[in-house]
Amino acid sequence: MNEHEILRNTSSAAPNDAWGLEPLWDVHELADYLGVPVSTVYDWRTRGKGPTAYRFGKHLKFAVSDVRAWVAEQRERA
Repeated sequence: MNEHEILRNTSSAAPNDAWGLEPLWDVHELADYLGVPVSTVYDWRTRGKGPTAYRFGKHLKFAVSDVRAWVAEQRERA
């Protein structure tokens, strides 16, 4: 999934499924969206940085709203 597909699929703030859950991205989708290597996402996790993740067994998932909030926090002040 490329960045344009990700943005198109998550452009609304409302949940997308019948259960009312928002989309969750895996590590690869997050890395693609941010334009960073997957290893950088894992490095952020070990250093306590990066967006909040959910763990399902050995799988990490990132809520789109958490990613957006984290990205907004990274903006440099002028």
